[in-house]
Amino acid sequence: MPNATPRHIVITGASAGIGRALALAYAAPGVVLGLIGRDEKRLKDSASACRAKGAKVETGQIDVRDSAAMQSWLHQFDDAHPIDLLIANAGAASTLASAQDWEELERTAAIVDTNFYGAMHAVLPVIARMRSRRSGQIALISSIAALRGMAISPAYCASKAAIKAYGDSVRPILSRDGVRISIVLPGFVKTAMSDVFPGDKPFLWSADKAAQHIQRKLKAGRAEIAFPSLLAFGMRLLTLMPAVLADAILGGLSYLPREER
Repeated sequence: MPNATPRHIVITGASAGIGRALALAYAAPGVVLGLIGRDEKRLKDSASACRAKGAKVETGQIDVRDSAAMQSWLHQFDDAHPIDLLIANAGAASTLASAQDWEELERTAAIVDTNFYGAMHAVLPVIARMRSRRSGQIALISSIAALRGMAISPAYCASKAAIKAYGDSVRPILSRDGVRISIVLPGFVKTAMSDVFPGDKPFLWSADKAAQHIQRKLKAGRAEIAFPSLLAFGMRLLTLMPAVLADAILGGLSYLPREER
């Protein structure tokens, strides 16, 4: 069944990319947006653009890796505006720049802390309150890379796969309490994050197109939102192949610069 239109919405990573596009997609009179981001100027710009569309906006200039700050802000927002929809979107990318590049422990930990733990710092403070109200929806922004890891970005793929695994695990439990979990698996979306990704970006979508698609599917109550469909199909097909064959295909489609191959 379609969900009611959410009125109190929190979005992390709302200062740029998909997060900003989602904030603008949901901005409307009668809507209260809670926008969280690290960059003060870009966050203010997002908030101003949403207010211009009639929404009431509260901002939190917070690093999602700061669990205490996240919990305090989210609880304060929820006290005033019980959250209907939380979109855990904040994330960071890491790609190998050459065949000699490698993600050491510090670099890997930074990506996992931002992408996975950052999502948990948004979700966990809100889950208990949604369960007590027996209502609410949480959207976890993972990646199509969660379906099958790619050699170009191991830490990123691992962190996004962890988000998907978490969402899949808790979805049937939370559904008993009226809380819906949706896992979003975007492909290539035109953002500053994708701009640093080397090589071709097949089926590239604009951030606005991605946000509108996510918004429609969340309203329809979709448990998993993977796009574009053809790229998602191809990634799922790889998981059904013997690992040696899938590795060979991905190896042949290496994103390393041609001079590095």
